[in-house]
Amino acid sequence: MLALRDIETLRMRMADGVHLAADVYRPVGPERYPVLVMRLPYGRKVASTVVLAHPAWYAAQGYVVLVQDVRGRGDSEGIFRILEDDVADGARTLSLAADLVGGNGMVASYGFSYHGMNQFLALAGARKSGGKVPDAMAIAMAAFDVRNHWAFEGDGFRLQSNQMWACQMAVENARLAGDLDAAHMLHAALPSLHSGAVSARPDVLEEASRYTHYQDWLADDPSYWRARSPQSLLGRVTLDVPVLHVGGWNDIMLEGTFAAFEAFSAGRGLQRLSVGPWSHIPWGRRVGALDAGAGAADGIDREIVSFFDEALKGRENPYPKVRLYDVVKEAWAGFESLPTAETLVLHLASGGRAAATSIDGTLAEKPGLASADYLVHDPWRPAPSVGLHLGTPPDFADRAAIDDRADVLVYTSDPLDRPLLLTGAPKADLFVTADRPSFDLDCTLSMLTSDGAAISVTSGHKTVKADGGGSPVSVTLRPVHVTVRAGHCLRLSIQAASFPAFPVNPGTGARPQDAAVTDRLVTTLVLRSGDGYPSTLRLPVMRQADAKDSQSHTAEENGHEP
Repeated sequence: MLALRDIETLRMRMADGVHLAADVYRPVGPERYPVLVMRLPYGRKVASTVVLAHPAWYAAQGYVVLVQDVRGRGDSEGIFRILEDDVADGARTLSLAADLVGGNGMVASYGFSYHGMNQFLALAGARKSGGKVPDAMAIAMAAFDVRNHWAFEGDGFRLQSNQMWACQMAVENARLAGDLDAAHMLHAALPSLHSGAVSARPDVLEEASRYTHYQDWLADDPSYWRARSPQSLLGRVTLDVPVLHVGGWNDIMLEGTFAAFEAFSAGRGLQRLSVGPWSHIPWGRRVGALDAGAGAADGIDREIVSFFDEALKGRENPYPKVRLYDVVKEAWAGFESLPTAETLVLHLASGGRAAATSIDGTLAEKPGLASADYLVHDPWRPAPSVGLHLGTPPDFADRAAIDDRADVLVYTSDPLDRPLLLTGAPKADLFVTADRPSFDLDCTLSMLTSDGAAISVTSGHKTVKADGGGSPVSVTLRPVHVTVRAGHCLRLSIQAASFPAFPVNPGTGARPQDAAVTDRLVTTLVLRSGDGYPSTLRLPVMRQADAKDSQSHTAEENGHEP
């Protein structure tokens, strides 16, 4: 590791005269290095250290690192507006970074979450202005479509996570404005944000609306999302920049990682993808109920540096182009491209008591006799959100106790006679009707172990307005790459609520985020299966030969120290 100079703080002038504060980390000596840029709204001293190594570590690997407070945050001037000024400010910062003392003219960007998304926007701004285009980007856990990869899921408003982040940002906005009373009020409200008469409209965020974007997210205006969504702003941009895309199986923005990887893979630039076993924060080997093994403990810093060394310095990269972590195997699997999968179709069946008991419903390759299962959703005691990307706490969880609730439909396969490797996004096609105009479906795929634990693997959510057309409701679950061991069972659990991850659907046809507690109606769902109603779970399964090849690759990789 290289010795570093003292940190230098810059005031960087944007196109409209506003100055943004940035810290610069430089190695000692006369040599010139590529510049790595990170722009974040949480204060430049934080610098993504919740998941990444400190900028000083990156600089010591042979880089000049610039960490900037975005407009209106930290010590930067101006007003903070969610992803609104990052197109112009990001592009301007890239151009200034290209001329930074100690730099060699090459500029890359890196960062996580918000400071992953604003890298996409800086690229859009650079293409629009004709300025410096990044020579490479390392983007971790970022939404590509801000609405559908962050704020909403299956048209369901992500209640708890949206409120928590809105409150966090509003506290700092109020503090910077000198309104300490509002900042203290917002902070004190954090534990009870969704407990009011209208769970999605807490009084404190209404009172402090001048400090938060939250009302804009509730309004759900398509033009608002288009103006700040990377997918929209890059729609006509040539995507030929090398990118390392980093995701986590339980990250709230996982779909964004895959969508960006797919979009950029259509261009000519080098694309790499790594998906670990983690949620949004933190990244380590303990992932809820599971120990992911030593392979998950090292984070992603070494891979980021190897990628930048490859893209900016022409060095060989020891990592596979695509790395997917299998939490059951406790190992990374390496591929040249995303693995392809065959579809295993499992049919739902029951004796009519899939809600009343967790042992009646079945999953099998052959359809069963016609049956109907009744799920009564009582909004007074909504089914809870458990683990994975939106539960509290997140990550892999044993949901067996939840499956024993009488308002959860449960369908379980026989024990597997051989290991099954799932890779891709499962999908549930359900012939379900309700006695109300609207309802929610929340589907979770689990592994049922021999001791009765039901370890959640992935889930999907959908807010539905009944159309009476008789077509199945399709719920796409989030992507996975996981081995289900021989002797374990597959389980599909279906709920009509997932609170507080999502607001409770009132059943009236109104948006759940607009409904008061007193608007909510008891709703009865009927799920039909068997003859004439082929309710199914479609699983992406990797062939045994391909699985063996990937595992041999994995063994070599995990024994290699890059």
